[in-house]
Amino acid sequence: MKNRDLLIGFATGVAATYIVKEVYDRKEKLYPADDVLKSVKEAFKEEGPIDGSWIYMKTEPYKQHAIETEVYKGGITRHRDDELEQFEFMADAYSGAIVEVNKV
Repeated sequence: MKNRDLLIGFATGVAATYIVKEVYDRKEKLYPADDVLKSVKEAFKEEGPIDGSWIYMKTEPYKQHAIETEVYKGGITRHRDDELEQFEFMADAYSGAIVEVNKV
């Protein structure tokens, strides 16, 4: 076996390992309390203080038009102008992006 063939095999193995790692990292879910709820709370804190928050630890399927993903459901409670406001949200389990917010 020539050194060139050995080098090509090694380079191919390294490239395949990198590609598999990238694909695996994209499919990994975020931690609901540490990653998702923290980012949602930070977004709401820009508009004022938060009194409480919660998040379900299990994902649920979510489909809107042609988009299908898994989401975490949660909620935020805050006071604004001496009035209690409650919001429910759904956040993508893989990216943490908020896909829906509803005022309760």
